[in-house]
This record gives sequence, structure tokens and C-alpha cells, in this order.
Amino acid sequence: MSNVVSSAASVVANRGAITACVILAVIMQALDTTIANVALPYIQGSVSASADQINWVLTSYIVAAAIMTPPSGFLAAKFGRKRVLLVAIFGFVAASVLCGLAQSLPQIVGFRLLQGFFGAALVPLSQGILLDIYSVEERGSAMALFGVSVMVGPVLGPVIGGWLTDNISWRWVFYINVPIGILAFMGISVFVKETKIDAQAKLDWFGFGMLSLAIASLQLFLDRGQQLDWFSSSEIVVEAMVCAAAFYLLLVHTFTAEKSFINPRLFLDQNFTVSMIFIFVIGVTYLASLALMTPYLQSLMGYPVITAGIVMGPRGLGTMVCMFLVGRLIGKVDTRILIFLGLAITAWAMYDMMGWTPDVSQWTIVYVGFIQGAGLGFLFVPLTTIAFATLPAHMRGDGTGLYNLSRNIGSSVGIAVVSALLVENVQRNHADIVSYVTPFNHAFQAKAAAGLDPTTVAGASALDSIITLQSTIIAYVDDFKLLMIMSLAVMPLLFVLRKPAKAPAVDHSVAME
Repeated sequence: MSNVVSSAASVVANRGAITACVILAVIMQALDTTIANVALPYIQGSVSASADQINWVLTSYIVAAAIMTPPSGFLAAKFGRKRVLLVAIFGFVAASVLCGLAQSLPQIVGFRLLQGFFGAALVPLSQGILLDIYSVEERGSAMALFGVSVMVGPVLGPVIGGWLTDNISWRWVFYINVPIGILAFMGISVFVKETKIDAQAKLDWFGFGMLSLAIASLQLFLDRGQQLDWFSSSEIVVEAMVCAAAFYLLLVHTFTAEKSFINPRLFLDQNFTVSMIFIFVIGVTYLASLALMTPYLQSLMGYPVITAGIVMGPRGLGTMVCMFLVGRLIGKVDTRILIFLGLAITAWAMYDMMGWTPDVSQWTIVYVGFIQGAGLGFLFVPLTTIAFATLPAHMRGDGTGLYNLSRNIGSSVGIAVVSALLVENVQRNHADIVSYVTPFNHAFQAKAAAGLDPTTVAGASALDSIITLQSTIIAYVDDFKLLMIMSLAVMPLLFVLRKPAKAPAVDHSVAME
């Protein structure tokens, strides 16, 4: 009994140090979700990749992280949470160095897969540690800090990545993980205590294999569908069939096996199940909009890489401010109201972005970005809090893995879908507008003197450039509209969420036994 008391006292005394260490690990992993975005044109030139191939630098990382997130609970139970966390940090840093040294597209994509493989455990295990060392009353503030590290990382990524790429080299967007990783590794080694090891823990390899196969084939289907004209390609048909079959087998296995990879009892918790849908949509809308903004600013508006990163930075500031504010409001204001405000603010930001053109001012980009970040601040903390408020403590490890899996899949699906729609809509819009460009259209007779005569080669070329620009602007508007609709469409689910009853305080010794 005295050992338990002293262990709990030690946890409380070192809680600040433990929090700082795990937050460092989370920031390192979260940064790499988007830090390479602004560097993609430079990486593309270095490894001689096409525009569609280079996107694998982003999606390969997210897919690997999505696949390896759910087993994090099993690995922690089998080998100990601290030990798994340290191996994950070491492997992540080593893979980051290899990414910086890569000389070809297969190399950098392979090393990014390795990064995602090791980095997947960092977020759920860190979240589990914070949930264990803070009481229910303090958990809102703890999840606010955790949320800042998870969601501000992708926002600060373009800023840091832009500065490093512009002033040093794109390779340093990966090398920056080395000092962060060393600090996190040393801190966790010293302050975090090991958990109990369950030598009898077993992994459901069939369920894990089906989940991995479903995620991988889905990502291939989404990434290559537009390029191969979707179902006119036999490859896309095969990938769709494999994804559907793997998901079906996973679903049947989950609800029929004695001990499946995904614990079906998790879905009996209404708040957790609905929260998974919410976090999926957040993953889609937030990271997909970030993936759209980088080419919009650099290609359409002609911003240098460092300027594009700087004007996107205020999103992170909005997220940080509102997350800390909401952390103090948790328990005082109904979390469902906070989530509603977050969705409404996000939808408004997307609505405003629907009116953007390449002439939009930097100030508009800054304040709309701040508002969008604020919307996320109102979403992430209350959603995370309510997702685990009614979930039993012994299911928390599986729950955090599945919850973060939903966010990762949402991110990868969102990026793939908006990228595919962007290319497809540019082509469709171009064809629609071109149908009106004829020598018989009187609107062009007045433009002929300005060099826009469609009957001349020079005039036709100039008109084509203008039409392509306008088609691209409309395609971006369509994507922003889709993200706005998704934010509004999930609002009715708020009526399904239940206000949790006040739970007893957390026993801080649980994490250290």
C-alpha cells in the first residue's frame, strides 16, 4: 500500500515534466503531417517526381500512421507503455534522418512509411499517459494542452517548413526532428514509469491484417483513381473490390470472434462512437483545407514559400488561444454547445473562403485562418473529453488507438478526395468555359484589340491561360464548399451525444502500477 501511495505522489510531483516530455513527442509527430507540404515542389525537383507522384510523400506517412495506430494499445500491454514509447521515438528520429538523406522517390516514400510506422504510437500512448495522470476535474485542461500539440503541429508545419526550405534546405524539414526527439527520449526515460506488462496479451493478426489491407487499398483507390480515370481502369476496380472485401471481413470478424483486434464493446459507448464520426470529419475538413491552401498560395497567388508559411501561421494561434479557453470552460459549459460553436465557426470560415480569388488580401487570409483555427479549438478539446468521459478505464488504451485511427483516416481520405476533385473540376470547368469561346461570341470582338482574339494563335493561347486560371479558382471554391457542407452535415449528431455524469477522480497510481 505504501508503494502505491509513494508511486502516486511521485507521479503528481513529476506531472509537469511528464506532460512536457509527452507533448514534445506528440508535437514531433504532428509536425510531420504537414511540415513537408510547402517543401513538396523542392522535393519533387530533387527526386525527379511528377505532380501526382510527389503527393505520396504526404499520404504514405498518414497511411502508415493510420495502419499502426490501433495496435499501439496491444504493444503497450505486451511490452510496457514506456518501452514502446521510447522505441517509437528512436525509430521515428532514425526514419526522419533517412528521409533527409533520400535521393529518389521510392527512397523518400519508403522512409516516410517507416516514419509513420514508428510515429503512430506516439499520439495514443501520450494521450493515455495524460488521461491517467490527471484527475477528471483537470482533464479538460490536460486535453487542451494535448489538443494544441496535436493540431497546432500541422498548422505550424508549413511555417517552419517554409522557413527551413527557403533558408537552408528541404532536407531540414526532417532533420529538425532530431533535437526534439532527443529531448523527448531523455525526458521520458527519466520521468515516466513503466506500466505492468501482460505477457499473455495476443494480437488478432487476422483483424489487424484486414484493417491494414482495407486502409491501404482505400488510399491507393483514392490517390490513383483520378489519374487512371476511376472505374475504367482495372487497377482501380481491383483496389475497390479488395477494400470492400477486407472491410467486410473485418466487420464480420470484429463482431463474431472471441477476442477481435477491434474491441466491439467500444461501440456500445454512445459518446465514443459518435465522437469517432466527429473526429473523422475534423480530420477531413481541417487537414484537407491545409493541403489546399499551400498550392493556392504558392501557385495561384505566387507567394514565396516562406510567405505562404507565415500567412498560414495564425491558424495555429487561433487554435491555441481557443483550446486553452475551452479547457477552462469544460465542466462549466455543456460540451455539446462548445462543439456546435466549433462546427459553426469552421463552416463560416469555409464559406468565406468560397469567395476568395487570387486578389484576396493577406489580411483576409490571416484573419480567416485565425477564425478557422479558433473553430478547431472549440472542437478538439470538448470532443476528446466527451469521447472518453464514459469509457471504462480498462478500455481506454484501445479507445485512444481507435479514436486517433479515425482522425488519421479522415486526414488521408480528405487530402486524397479534395486533391482528386480539384484536378477533375479544373478539367470540367475548363471544358465548360471553352465551349463559349468562339469567333461568333460577340463578347470577344471587343477583346480582340487586347490580344484575346480566339481566331489567332497568340489570342487563343492567352485566352487558354485565363480560362485555366478561372477554372482552377472555381475548382478551389467547389472544394471549400464541400468542406463547409461536411461541417454543417454532422451537426445533428450533437443531439445523440449524452452529457456524462460526474465521474470519480482518477487514481494516479493506475498508470504506474
